[in-house]
Amino acid sequence: MPASAATTTPEAAVAASEAAPAAGNAPAAAAPDAAPARPAVLDHAPALAAIVGDRHVLTGPGLPARYTQDLWGSDREGVASLVVRPGSAQEVALVLRYCHEHRQPMVVQGGMTGLVSGGVPGAEEVIVSTERLTAVGPVDTAAATVTAQAGVTLAVLQAVAAGHGLAVPIDLASKDSATIGGCVATNAGGVNVVGHGMTRQHVRSLQVACTDGTLLDLSTPLVKDNAGYDLKQLFIGSEGTLGVITEATIALRPAAADRLGAFCAVADIPAALRLLAAVRSALPGALTAFEVMWADAYAVLDGTGVRLPLPQGHPLYILLECESARASADQAVLLDCLDGLSEVLLDTAVATDAADLRTFWQARERVPSEVLRMQPLFGFDVSLPAQALSDCLDAIRAELTPVWPRVRLLVFGHLGDDNVHLAVVTGEATRKRKAEVEHIVYRAVSAYGGSISAEHGIGFEKRDYLDYTRSPQEIEIMRALKRTFDPRGVLNRGRVLTWPGDDADAC
Repeated sequence: MPASAATTTPEAAVAASEAAPAAGNAPAAAAPDAAPARPAVLDHAPALAAIVGDRHVLTGPGLPARYTQDLWGSDREGVASLVVRPGSAQEVALVLRYCHEHRQPMVVQGGMTGLVSGGVPGAEEVIVSTERLTAVGPVDTAAATVTAQAGVTLAVLQAVAAGHGLAVPIDLASKDSATIGGCVATNAGGVNVVGHGMTRQHVRSLQVACTDGTLLDLSTPLVKDNAGYDLKQLFIGSEGTLGVITEATIALRPAAADRLGAFCAVADIPAALRLLAAVRSALPGALTAFEVMWADAYAVLDGTGVRLPLPQGHPLYILLECESARASADQAVLLDCLDGLSEVLLDTAVATDAADLRTFWQARERVPSEVLRMQPLFGFDVSLPAQALSDCLDAIRAELTPVWPRVRLLVFGHLGDDNVHLAVVTGEATRKRKAEVEHIVYRAVSAYGGSISAEHGIGFEKRDYLDYTRSPQEIEIMRALKRTFDPRGVLNRGRVLTWPGDDADAC
């Protein structure tokens, strides 16, 4: 870190650091029939145990699968050789400083709910797990904020806020596993973005550990503070490549007194956008979710036992939800709004109570898990301007079909914030042509003004396609930031950006 940065440096000594070897001295190649070589990273276990305690350094083989692969699965399955579980921000900083000094690559892990293999480890990487960083500070009801360590799950934070009549503006299907550190590091989206925005909008302050052992307190109690760069924004969405988030202060909002919802069928995207605009106009600031499922995606619910809010057969299905402080009056407004769209809506079900709304959400939330059963498939999380969405999907389908005549596109997402999830089922029994499918999809997304990543980041999976969305100049600035904060390239190496001479991304 530059010497001029405002810092707080841990004073504790790393007792065994000088005696440990530098990374890169790999053992000689084993004979073809020999047992797998002992990972050289294990040589660092004693020194790291001196920082976090023997109980909190775990060594493989045989470590739990939660350390080796994304919770939702992916093509990349890692090898967990050495897991370090710091119990404080100071311990995180000391672990990072040790690894930096010994040029030892490391990867940070939270809840492992990402889809881009950003936390999947290589055999010679130290896994820095945030699972012991679970403290939640008192809720500041006057400021409407709460401070939580990186390993606190979103569900726990939501429950804490609810106890004070407040709500966390972020909501994810993976809330029981997703951690606050991970949400901030990936700038998580979720189902409430149309109403409340991405995670970035709700971060008041951060504490970040840097690779040189510095702890940065990027916080201010002031609503207005424009004294130079807002450094915390560099770390939000950086996927752990610049530093490790150890603590975040999250802005809360008053909990909704009630929620309204409807499940609608429409013919096409223009009709969906008319519905979106009408609801926003009728109930200003109330809309929190606008979820869309194309017919093929909705069809996967057949035979699952899930109650269908509307029958199959329509082109598009929309789940909309609004917050309300005066349910009866707002319900009447919503009904009037929908009645005024009779020429647009093909069918409509309106939630009359909380049970109906839960039924609507059960249908929407079941779609991804049912789609994932259709293996092999290729999943994409992309953003596209809403007006270009239909044309882009048509272009993707037109390019895929000559190569895979039985191809299916299953599409669903958060239309109000331009984010769609696209699953491509080619009909083949192999994933060997994954790169061909990815190039077709990402080229089309780029051509129509979209982004290759809407809410899950880049990680390993999308790293080689970053230039479809970011210019060479932007990528070089990212590299310059990486070199500034992590000059030896030991932190989350190979994720988001390649590192010169990097071979640490092979799991």
